[in-house]
Amino acid sequence: MPVVTTPDRAAAAAFRPVRGRAVAIIIGVAILVGAVGLAIVLPEEYRIMDRLTCAGIGVGVAAFMTRYATIHAKPDAEGLYVRNLGGGEHIPWDEITAVRFSQGMPWPRIDLSDGTDMAVMAIQRSDGPRSVAEAQRLADLIGR
Repeated sequence: MPVVTTPDRAAAAAFRPVRGRAVAIIIGVAILVGAVGLAIVLPEEYRIMDRLTCAGIGVGVAAFMTRYATIHAKPDAEGLYVRNLGGGEHIPWDEITAVRFSQGMPWPRIDLSDGTDMAVMAIQRSDGPRSVAEAQRLADLIGR
């Protein structure tokens, strides 16, 4: 009878999107530079508050894109830390019952033992075949 081993959860690499992260960084930088540049070159009839508002919008968009670029899921020995756009949450391995990543889903969802589910935005369908491999790696870590 072959011995089935569970992957080393503590040594597993973090899950991070590739294309989504690159797009978020490029858009964030472009909007920030464009908004600040526009605030600087606005004609004189625009007052300081107009300029600050323009630059502030650029800073706000860049802050949101930074948050998007830092989405990740980090496995450790006790569970999976998932950080989507909101605050992060650590889910113990024994509370994760399944991983779903059907065709058409933008990212996988993990089913939890309390009947709820959670998106894992760190694995994104836009990454193509890599996303399927990463979802399988997550399923292997869960062991279900």
